Amino acid sequence: MSAQAITVFVAYGSTKHNIKVTTQEDGKSPTVKDLSDCLTQLTGVPQASQKIIFKGKSLKDMEQTLSSYGISDGCKLMMIGKRNSPEEEAELKKLKDIEKSVEQMAKKLEKVDGELTGLKNGFLAKDLQADALGKLDHRVKVAAEQFMKILEQIDALSVPENFNDCRHKKKGLVKTVQMSSRQDFLAQCDKMEACISDHLTKIQSKNLALAD
Repeated sequence: MSAQAITVFVAYGSTKHNIKVTTQEDGKSPTVKDLSDCLTQLTGVPQASQKIIFKGKSLKDMEQTLSSYGISDGCKLMMIGKRNSPEEEAELKKLKDIEKSVEQMAKKLEKVDGELTGLKNGFLAKDLQADALGKLDHRVKVAAEQFMKILEQIDALSVPENFNDCRHKKKGLVKTVQMSSRQDFLAQCDKMEACISDHLTKIQSKNLALAD
């Protein structure tokens, strides 16, 4: 199924925007977040500062579909909100750069996890496994160090109270690296190191048994 789309008119100040809202997921209806992302691109107003209004009601739930609010093609909405100051945009860019680093490290960790699974499933000759595990262990340790450095970078950023978008982004980054149940990268590193150590111990025990 192809992605659905809704075309709406949104007034922001004295400007009216004709927006075709689509979603990234096939077969799904566009959500308030999809509209909010479009408005950020068009107006420069960050999501955290937006107030989107339809028929006097504020659209607060970002995950709700537009249709659930009764919004269809041709409906008229209004948005209130301030653009970020140049100072906040500069801080936001730093956070976005850090976010890219997190994504890159996550991909590297995912690759290591895949290789480790392959080793455990016997996709490598036994005499080569110990060396391969040693290299994987090193890569995991490097990843853990990088995630700790990223957390230090985030912590070192002093974000003023009125920089709402920056504060929201900073909080989200810390959660992604340190606390998210889905992407608890530091815990994932610890788990993978323990798994590698356990597998190496088994290989060494077998080698000693064979030597005896």
